Amino acid sequence: MSPIFVRPVREQLEHDRVIRLLQARWRRRYQVGINPGAEQNAAVGSGPAALYPDLVLSALERGRRLEGVVEVETSESVHNLEALAQWVPFARLRVPFHLYVPTTCIDAARRLCAEHSIPVAEIWSYCMIGDQMRFAIVHRAPVATRPARRRPAAAPARRRPAPSAKPRPKSAARRPAAKAPKRARPKKPAARKKATRAQKRK
Repeated sequence: MSPIFVRPVREQLEHDRVIRLLQARWRRRYQVGINPGAEQNAAVGSGPAALYPDLVLSALERGRRLEGVVEVETSESVHNLEALAQWVPFARLRVPFHLYVPTTCIDAARRLCAEHSIPVAEIWSYCMIGDQMRFAIVHRAPVATRPARRRPAAAPARRRPAPSAKPRPKSAARRPAAKAPKRARPKKPAARKKATRAQKRK
């Protein structure tokens, strides 16, 4: 429960008016539950650990997934105790946390968020001009972007070995050509030789 149990009547009326204006403003995008004054209509969580921010933003689709929470402060509730008791738990819900403060409390709200490392998605200021409530954004957290995936470095192309000249088959050692056998001269018959010799003697 917030340390601010009782607000001055004028501030409480202004606080609840801002809540209802924001309900109409967010209704187009979300299912909006509100907890004006001491009411506990829309809870985040259950049991003793349940939280009751001023506005609870849920998805319009089936399932009503929690999409964000909004806290409205007045000039009397922007201080260290409120930041520790309300802002810190709301910022831990892992959904966008929107903070609305009077124009005169912008610097104090920024300082408290910085001192307690409160990741607030947006800080808005509001003020009454005539019969109209004016809102102005004074802080917006940068949208977290996913780091680009690094592409693995291409492996260096393997060089194909240059086609080596195929070794020529060793030529068979030239063998000396076999010499043709000498042609043997035909021998004259011996009888013929003897006859020849006898004729010469006569």
